[in-house]
Amino acid sequence: MKNLTSTASSLEEARYHAWFHHNDSDGWITVAKKTETGKFQQHHYKPEELADNLTEWLGEDVYFSQNTFYKPQRQIQNLRQLKSLYVDLDFYLFNYDPSWVLGKLEHEFFGQAIPDPNIIIFSGQGIVLIWLLEAVPYKALPLWQAVQDYFLKQLKELGGDSKASDAARVFRIAGSINSKNGVDVHAQYRHDYRYELRQLQRDYLPELEETKIKTKTKGRKAKIVRVHAVRSLHHARILDLAKIVELREYDVYGHRELICFLYRYWLCCLLDDPDEALGSTLELNSQFKNPLRKREVEKATKSAQKAWEARSDKQANEEAIKRGYPGAGYNIKNTKLIDWLDITEEEQRHLQTIIDGSEKRRRKTIANREKRRSEGVQKREDYIKQHKAKTEHKLSELKLLLKDNPKAKKTDLARLLGVSRVHLYRLLEQI
Repeated sequence: MKNLTSTASSLEEARYHAWFHHNDSDGWITVAKKTETGKFQQHHYKPEELADNLTEWLGEDVYFSQNTFYKPQRQIQNLRQLKSLYVDLDFYLFNYDPSWVLGKLEHEFFGQAIPDPNIIIFSGQGIVLIWLLEAVPYKALPLWQAVQDYFLKQLKELGGDSKASDAARVFRIAGSINSKNGVDVHAQYRHDYRYELRQLQRDYLPELEETKIKTKTKGRKAKIVRVHAVRSLHHARILDLAKIVELREYDVYGHRELICFLYRYWLCCLLDDPDEALGSTLELNSQFKNPLRKREVEKATKSAQKAWEARSDKQANEEAIKRGYPGAGYNIKNTKLIDWLDITEEEQRHLQTIIDGSEKRRRKTIANREKRRSEGVQKREDYIKQHKAKTEHKLSELKLLLKDNPKAKKTDLARLLGVSRVHLYRLLEQI
């Protein structure tokens, strides 16, 4: 009877944890469990399906995703909603006492260097701090990552784990068990206020609005590049690569190495986590119709990580900025990417940033047309119809005037119609 009661209690705890975190979510939520080999067995559920299916996952080493995905694949490019920020504190690595860590957080961090978290997950060894957000779409990922990195930096001294800071992360769910020591996982719910990501940025990272890099390019004036915009570009590049693979129905033979290389490099730049970048690159490769072997992927993309590491080299960055680049690393032009990847004009229509001048002009034309319409300017076809109707009306009037005044002068006819003499002659040609 005791075991049944304990199981029921664990299930309710897991359900409440999932509900508290995801009660207003949209998209797919990942539930995962570590197998004996250390790999994740995972499944994806809609928010309304999650509670009923948790029964199948009770036990050791059960995790769930903190953000949601637009399709059942737990990858950065599939993010739908950013629902939370988090920091995993592995303070046990420093032999810190849990009660001392909690006391230090309460008195020196919460409400000061960082906001008060919504949830504290006691994971069996360390703790995970969770800040719930008013849901923001995947396009906010660069800003999300900037705030996430800031929180992590503040908590580095307490064992903040940089390898657990990507947006596709899963953490242990309350009611499960940590197999490393047999300890039950539980959660403390502190408040249900949901933070606005942009407000967190204003409160804790106001310099993001002002931080800029001056760059010079040959034959052009100096231009200003926002540091935050660089991260946004890397995110857009990643999404474009994933879209190219999808458009080609995962048949990218001949471009596999290059796609993996670029994907790993841009993910390193976005996440500042080379291990996660490599893992995600291997996952992308596994989706190809003819995937490369793991060793081939690692070999073909090794220099991507080295280039990313150079971005942290002061001398390398200074040299790159002198040459007109935002910083060290790979700064590849769209024209080269289009050539290397054989991107067609049709494919470019589905991409965000890897586009040529023709596609930019096409989008600008559409944008200008839509702007004119929003400002009340007529569509061309509507204008033509209206103009044709006016002409036909004037022709009818002119015919009546000529019938009643066959010897009338052209000047008088123009005055009676309310048109110029030039316009009158045009009308006469149509009779």
